[in-house]
Amino acid sequence: MFGNFGKYLGEVRAELHKATWPWEPKERGIKKYRQLIDSTVVVLVASLLLGAYVAFCDIVMVYVLKALTWLGTLGK
Repeated sequence: MFGNFGKYLGEVRAELHKATWPWEPKERGIKKYRQLIDSTVVVLVASLLLGAYVAFCDIVMVYVLKALTWLGTLGK
């Protein structure tokens, strides 16, 4: 049982060495993580824009439904 687990960990380690990581190992300091930071900023900006769009659509639909229900009460 433990032999299989050790083999598994060895395979995981080998796969992790094959992976590409979003930072430059030769750089020092904050420059090392430039790609990671840039990608994070893109994701945050896209999330904020999508959230603003959804909020805007929600507000518009609320006003449209209020107007439609108000028009429906005029006939009573």
